[in-house]
Amino acid sequence: MNERSSTEADTLPVSLREATRVWAKIGLLSFGGPAGQIALMHRELVDTRRWISDARFLHALNYCMLLPGPEATQLAIYIAWMLHRTVGGLIAGVLFVLPGFVTILALSIVYALYGQVPLVLTVFIGLKAAVLAVVVEAVIRIGRKALKNRMMVAIAALAFVAIYFFRVPFPLIVLGAGLCGLLGRWWAPRSFPAPASSAADASSDFLIDRLLGQGRLTHTRPSGARAWRVALAWLTIWWLPVLAVIATFGRQSVLAREGLFFSQTAVVTFGGAYAVLAYIAQRAVVGFHWITPGQMLDGLALAETTPGPLIMVVQFVAFLGAYYHQAGLSPLAAGVAGSVLTTWVTFAPCFLWIFLGAPYIEALRSNRALHAALSAVTAAVVGVVLNLSMWFTLHTVFGRVDERQFGWLRLEHPQWATLQWPSAVIAAAAMLAMLRFKVGMGRVLLGSGLTALLWRWLGGAL
Repeated sequence: MNERSSTEADTLPVSLREATRVWAKIGLLSFGGPAGQIALMHRELVDTRRWISDARFLHALNYCMLLPGPEATQLAIYIAWMLHRTVGGLIAGVLFVLPGFVTILALSIVYALYGQVPLVLTVFIGLKAAVLAVVVEAVIRIGRKALKNRMMVAIAALAFVAIYFFRVPFPLIVLGAGLCGLLGRWWAPRSFPAPASSAADASSDFLIDRLLGQGRLTHTRPSGARAWRVALAWLTIWWLPVLAVIATFGRQSVLAREGLFFSQTAVVTFGGAYAVLAYIAQRAVVGFHWITPGQMLDGLALAETTPGPLIMVVQFVAFLGAYYHQAGLSPLAAGVAGSVLTTWVTFAPCFLWIFLGAPYIEALRSNRALHAALSAVTAAVVGVVLNLSMWFTLHTVFGRVDERQFGWLRLEHPQWATLQWPSAVIAAAAMLAMLRFKVGMGRVLLGSGLTALLWRWLGGAL
């Protein structure tokens, strides 16, 4: 694909080796679902390392939020691709997923052999509570920088109300925000300023912006020939394992069905994992009878409390489905095969969407009409991230959250009797440590996990 070698990539101000260490750190600390993961990347890449500016970070996030699949994974691939081309995107994407994959696979094996693993889950519950501090800090920080005027604040507020109280589908929110930006460019031009010039980027304090302004990141320019090569290569990478499984075990085998079903969900999962979990649960439990409702809930608990994208629950579902129902292999081998295949077809499309579409999204950044539309989408994304944060907070601090419906209006109602005091205390302590005393995230997560373990050892319930 006419990519530079890793040696050439290392001549950049940030070497590929250094970037790999950063992406490994982000992958290991990527707790908290999309809200926590986006917060972590913003903290590491914008505020701490100044690799990319807020404007470009949010520009990339806007595109990723429009795509099917896990938006945080795609955002990591996008930013790494901008800096170190395809090899950088591959490293970032793999390292973002790998810790969660290894963790879920190990816990799936233990679960299938021995049942639930309360000691491990206790540590992860402490980590999950600590992530609340990261999420809250990110919402405040991103909101301050993205919502630059009253119009943007209004769009963010409307997006939050629409998705949180009325469950308006995310694609409709994006379309509405984009239309508002296009019209607002004519009705209220001061609220939708023109994009910054590349000359300003050339002297930027942010690395990627500066390199783009200096014309050094030539791979970000779109090319029709390159687009065809990328599409052909990644469609082959995506589908070859599925076709191999069908040829080996047959079209009706559990492994083949998992490969086809989760390839389908990878294409239709707009709005992130939260939007598709109900569909996956219904099909896996009622349609295919791979797992029981209780096992599905256990899988969600594992995915919510371990590092990596929340969509990793599909790995747990596929492991158990193949473990119990695939013929021709030992249960353990079948489970591992199902786990690997499902993870493959879930995340291979992420690389396709980014490597194929990102050059065109970058090229259109200077378009005034598109910039106005994406500015509005950025504001809407702040509202959506706030919605994810609210969901994550409620389901972390309370053991049970019910939903009440009044016509089109839907309200999440926590059961106050299920308030989990240890999680609330750990979350409050983590917020104090990070926001007031500026303690590093790694230390906060480690301390929170050990605190939860100590609480369990002293006989407390989590």
